[in-house]
Amino acid sequence: MQLRLEKRSQPSQLLRVVTPIAAVLLTMVLGAIVFTLLGYDGVGAVREIFISPLVNSYKWQDLAVKAAPLIIIAVGLAISYRANVWNIGAEGQYIIGAVVGTGVGLATNSMTGWWIMPLMMLAGAAGGAAYAAVPAFLRVRFRVNEILTTLMLTYVSVYVLNYLVFGPWKSPTSMGQPQTVMFSADQSLPYIIPGTIVQLNAPIAIVVALVAWLLFSRFVFGFQIRVVGAAPHAARYGGFSADRTVWLALLISGGLAGFAGVLEAMGPFGRLVPQFPTNYGFTAIIVAFLGRLHPIGVILAGLIVALSFVGGEMAQISIKLPFAAVGIFQAMMLFLLLASDLLVRYRLRVVRPGEVPA
Repeated sequence: MQLRLEKRSQPSQLLRVVTPIAAVLLTMVLGAIVFTLLGYDGVGAVREIFISPLVNSYKWQDLAVKAAPLIIIAVGLAISYRANVWNIGAEGQYIIGAVVGTGVGLATNSMTGWWIMPLMMLAGAAGGAAYAAVPAFLRVRFRVNEILTTLMLTYVSVYVLNYLVFGPWKSPTSMGQPQTVMFSADQSLPYIIPGTIVQLNAPIAIVVALVAWLLFSRFVFGFQIRVVGAAPHAARYGGFSADRTVWLALLISGGLAGFAGVLEAMGPFGRLVPQFPTNYGFTAIIVAFLGRLHPIGVILAGLIVALSFVGGEMAQISIKLPFAAVGIFQAMMLFLLLASDLLVRYRLRVVRPGEVPA
């Protein structure tokens, strides 16, 4: 007797909704077991990471701060992945977006005016898109795999950032610390809830996801992305250019990553520092898949993954859990989610001896 995977003729929509929830719940159970075996309070780790931030209203603002960049980047990645274009270098585009936006900020640091902040945002988005244009050109012109190029360019962006903050952009008043000057009031995101750390980037993230949802559901652009990603040969007969879709997918995902980067620089960081790379670009890959590559699902997934960040910080203090545990939980969540996709696309079938498989 053998077990074989048999492709479903029509994937279950119910399973598509249930499996991300099951992946999160199973991550909690397996995480508790793993960290108990490692000598930690496994149940306490799950409680601190996934439950405590929800019942502590003071931590809700931290969830908004952490979720905002994840949602913005993941929306762009969802668009790219729907088109079957695998942008793995959103972290690099996030960094370059912040660098370009900061360049505009430094050039206008002594100026005032409402126009400075939008200009920095546009510059950040343009910087991220321009950085993603490199792998787009290589993919379309030379058929170079975008997974490799986007990933390798991430390391280049880190060197660019370090060169600038340790060199020409280093603040003369930083007491030797590698950082730029602080952004002025006209260059910093305003706080939208008095007495909290929630800034304008939180509602912007929701708006970005809603706009992307409208594009997907109401415009030809969304249909083009889906068709090219799912059936490239049919898309060609329908008049949709695969190369043009590659350009669109990478420019949009790179632009949104750069946009998230400049918002982080203008918001929580308030300047550019070497610690700016926070792995949001890589973590957003988990958010995109956990949200089923759907903009609305990305909002919920962004909050769940942000929960692991905030809860991980709490667990470090309360039960001395290493921060690397957060990465373990996130990686486990992605692995279980991808594994559960087998249940969506395939069913297990028992093949008895002598029976010819279908």
